[in-house]
Amino acid sequence: MQDNLLNRLFGFELLMAPYAIAHLKLGLELQELGYKFKGKQRLGIYLTNTLDEALKKSEILFGQFVAQEANEASMVKRDVPVMVVLGNPPYSGHSANKSEWIAGLVRDYYYVNGLPLGEQNSKYLQDDYVKFIRFGQWRVSETGYGVLAFITNHGYLDNPTFRGMRQNLMQTFTDIYLLDLHGNSKKREISPDGSPDQNVFDIQQGVSIGIFIKEPGKTGAANVHHADLWGNRSTKYEILNQSCIDDVDWKTLAPQLPFYLFCPQNTDFLTEYNEGWKITELMPVNSTGIVTARDHFAIQWSSEDIWNIIKSFVSLPIEEARKKYSLGNDARDWKVELAQLDVRKSKIDRENIKPVLYRPFDVRYTYFTGNSRGFHCTPRGDVMRHMLSDNMAILTSRMTKGEVFGHIQVTNSITEKILMSPKTSNNSFHFPLYLYPDADSFDLLSQKRANFSQSFLTTIKSKLGYIPTPEAIFYYIYAIFHSPTYRQRYAEFLKIDFPRVPLTSNDQLFKDLGAKGQELVDLHLMKSKKLNKLITKMNGDGDNAVTEVTYKPAEQRVYINKTRYFEGIAPEVWEFKIGGYQVLDKWLKDRKKAKRTLSFDDVLHYQKVVVALKETMQLMVEIDQLIPGFPIE
Repeated sequence: MQDNLLNRLFGFELLMAPYAIAHLKLGLELQELGYKFKGKQRLGIYLTNTLDEALKKSEILFGQFVAQEANEASMVKRDVPVMVVLGNPPYSGHSANKSEWIAGLVRDYYYVNGLPLGEQNSKYLQDDYVKFIRFGQWRVSETGYGVLAFITNHGYLDNPTFRGMRQNLMQTFTDIYLLDLHGNSKKREISPDGSPDQNVFDIQQGVSIGIFIKEPGKTGAANVHHADLWGNRSTKYEILNQSCIDDVDWKTLAPQLPFYLFCPQNTDFLTEYNEGWKITELMPVNSTGIVTARDHFAIQWSSEDIWNIIKSFVSLPIEEARKKYSLGNDARDWKVELAQLDVRKSKIDRENIKPVLYRPFDVRYTYFTGNSRGFHCTPRGDVMRHMLSDNMAILTSRMTKGEVFGHIQVTNSITEKILMSPKTSNNSFHFPLYLYPDADSFDLLSQKRANFSQSFLTTIKSKLGYIPTPEAIFYYIYAIFHSPTYRQRYAEFLKIDFPRVPLTSNDQLFKDLGAKGQELVDLHLMKSKKLNKLITKMNGDGDNAVTEVTYKPAEQRVYINKTRYFEGIAPEVWEFKIGGYQVLDKWLKDRKKAKRTLSFDDVLHYQKVVVALKETMQLMVEIDQLIPGFPIE
């Protein structure tokens, strides 16, 4: 039995640097059990950086022992057949492991079906745990057979950015077993029965166990097996402690284009959903909203507030400006000096003060020239400059963070990146209706063009027999995305990618839906005459300082402090969400956080938002009543 154990131990090498020292205890335990190491025999555990390439001998100046360890580990990496790689690698989205060797290997994950992913932000493919999976995959591939077994962040199972990684793993291994342990507090995961779901570690990120098996001589895509483990931590520990791989009730998956998901998916309506046009394909010019890196400074409540800041900011020495506006230390993407230079190099003008949609129905102000980077960390000028002229844009998200799809808005201004959700991975994307030529082009207005791809316009013409106006198409899309049946029927697909637009061949249906979409747009841009018919009142004694936000459903009141309240807000209106935000609650709580006192205009705006939400709910019902059924014909 002792020899059996030793054969297992010495049959593979553990190369996980963060854990190597802890494994030295194993050698001591073997000695206590009576095993005697022969000569210079040692336990095959080495202190090394796994993610560095094994090419040459180390010449570490400060320690002969460490250098010897590194050199012996390099020999193992390079020459010894490794059949098993296991561990719990670190998770870090901002990886400090910058080795060109491992980064080059991970680049294989940036392609799917031989084509680039085309992601605007693929930084999470450089997470440490991804690099360790790629290392283990490479090492087992070099041997030709073996097992990779890790417990890691579970994000790679379904995040669209990891689709190339999933396909690549399927091409390498014979069988893949994935036990999703969930526990993701960022997604607010709960068990299917409604009971709490806890993480097996003291972290927010959900985790999973992945066992990747490569058998010699077998080709073709891997068989992918999946199972879930829900519940509290102690229950998960007990089940894991008592189970082996054969005890798990695995469900065999058939990952397929476009995402090769490593989790179950209801594919009943996938074919009809994929016949629709992804919004990024029909409106090809788009981007996330702007990022200021210093919202408290660069985005203000009024145009006068931001104007006063600009005038003062550019006149101050760098360190005085930093201190006065609490700007903190410079970062890679934002520096005080560069922000000042950015403002100074263009004419300092009130005309550059622009409204910005910051949160649902919450317009604030910033200083934006549309063609420079400095005052804002990421101004997205290539897209946002089109909003400096008469325009409107659809806002939506590419869902990745466990929210129910409701991430649809419209704007006629520039927008901020997380206006759709507090979960940063469900960022707001901005799709302008019209594209304008550069500012120095001749006859600006006459040269604007619709932001629709030619292939999309060709398709819609084949459906309707003509190409509708850009506005008509815009309103139709906006109506479709507000259909409750659309959201429910395609929920499985809407939670992992941009929404798709199904097209109709029924001209009357197209026009009727467009009319409802236009009503929604007018409401959401605060232009509808319906907003003048208020359904709430502001009552109670005292001032309008927002010091607490409390909703009392029986009274249909929202208190903003101990005595003042809005009355006439039905529970379903109070609970209405756009994206990840409960609109009426979020609007007030942001003002509570800022210690704001509501002005007359603020009170009126809030009352109009209540009307807009109530009318939106009614229009959503009417949109569903217009649509005979799905798929739309």
